[in-house]
Amino acid sequence: MGDFLKMDVFFLVTTIAVLLSIFFGAVLFWRLSRIFKNIEHISKQVALESDNIRLDLAELRTDVRRGKGRLKSLINFFGKTARRTSKDS
Repeated sequence: MGDFLKMDVFFLVTTIAVLLSIFFGAVLFWRLSRIFKNIEHISKQVALESDNIRLDLAELRTDVRRGKGRLKSLINFFGKTARRTSKDS
């Protein structure tokens, strides 16, 4: 086999390998970007729910400090969280 033919085969194989690498790299990048977008969405939802829980606990604390029946404030607290949970579902 001549040197020129060997060189053509090498460049053909190398070109195909580079194109396949670029294609699979693009697919991998696309999938990773979708995964990161989902992680960002989940973290925003967790932050929102933690803020809601923080507000509910602050309201429970103020009710207890004001002396509004401890048992009644606990029942109201769990009633609110149950309504919010069923509404979110």
